Amino acid sequence: MNDIMGTIRNMIWNLTHRIRITDLIDILIVAVIIYELLLLTRHTRGSALLKGLFLLLIIAILSNLLGFVSLNWLMSAILQNGAIVLVILFQPEFRKALERMGRSRVFKKGTRKGLDEERDLIISEIIQTIMDLSKRRVGALIVFEQQTGLQDVIETGTRLNAEISAPLLENIFEPNTPLHDGAVVIRDREIMAAACILPLAEASGVSRELGTRHRAALGISENTDAIVLIVSEETGIVSLARDGVLTRPLTVKALEELLNEVYTVRKSRVIRFLKTLKQEAGGEGNE
Repeated sequence: MNDIMGTIRNMIWNLTHRIRITDLIDILIVAVIIYELLLLTRHTRGSALLKGLFLLLIIAILSNLLGFVSLNWLMSAILQNGAIVLVILFQPEFRKALERMGRSRVFKKGTRKGLDEERDLIISEIIQTIMDLSKRRVGALIVFEQQTGLQDVIETGTRLNAEISAPLLENIFEPNTPLHDGAVVIRDREIMAAACILPLAEASGVSRELGTRHRAALGISENTDAIVLIVSEETGIVSLARDGVLTRPLTVKALEELLNEVYTVRKSRVIRFLKTLKQEAGGEGNE
């Protein structure tokens, strides 16, 4: 016990008396790398693997401090080949990370104006889709993922991973087509999946006039912070489901303001990520 306390005191003394500017920069770089890796694997199976890897590191450190020779030998043997293990386990994530680096704004001439134009184009495409479907009284259900991940919902549908466009969205909801029955899930600037199955609202006070589509929209908005747009097949009325509350009818102006809110970055990625972790730790992200 005295050896452990002495080791801890030495570590604290080194951190408080020997730290340099280069050490702070080094720590910051490592923190950014770990943060980006967590972001990259958050919606993939790699997140569980990453948690397992961190657990192994903690076990290795504790076994070394507590003097568990056999356990420390086993952990050391596993971690000595860590680089190879990482490449094998996270090969899809590494590839995705390299592709993201290649698409980074560092290698592009894009400006803030270009990003605003992209956002305006996406909003325009979605509004055009909603209005066209409303005029033709074609039912639609579009879910916008927010802080709470909807990977479990996405897996119930057909993966698309497509850019947002009015022709594609209208074709998805066209009656008598394979994907028209169900919800479309949008994550940021990408259509993740179509024909997704949503949980129905549990509230007993839901109006009987509302069909399954509206109940499904209320259901997902009760359990997550998702924003859901609904087009009624019977009346063509556009509705909004948010925080378990249904707002209808939704005007074009209100729809535009809503989408601007969805696609306007108000918080840094770090704050959003920390909030997501807090939600997941406090009950799987449910509000």
